Amino acid sequence: MDIRKVKKLIELLEESGISELEISEGEESVRISRYPRGGVQATVSASGVLPAALPQVSAPATPATAAGEHKPRDDEHTVTSPMVGTYYSASGPGAKDFVEIGTEVKRGQILCIIEAMKMMNQIESDKEGKVTAILATNGEPVEFGQPLFIIE
Repeated sequence: MDIRKVKKLIELLEESGISELEISEGEESVRISRYPRGGVQATVSASGVLPAALPQVSAPATPATAAGEHKPRDDEHTVTSPMVGTYYSASGPGAKDFVEIGTEVKRGQILCIIEAMKMMNQIESDKEGKVTAILATNGEPVEFGQPLFIIE
């Protein structure tokens, strides 16, 4: 099973109120369970193997700073992806990024491009402020509703 799918399932579990999730895909299955101390545990198994014999991987209980894992504060605004596609931080290879961390943006200013079905969609800021975090990686796929930027 793709590690990106497992990470996305962990994020969904953290955001929701459920305490346990189990998904099977062919011969592979994933069981993710929330612990009282706030951590999340994921166990991946192939059919025929007892889950008790598998290694267990724990995710950190503290907010992470990697792309897509930022927890916004009350004074921050999160710009999310309006569609599924590929994130681009500039208009083309070698071009200057539309915004960087620390850039002051105005409402309607282009933040990035998301390519979906061979169409280049410009994503504009819906708030004035300073870009404090860029949560997507250039050239990587993004999901609908995935956080892209934090504007303070």
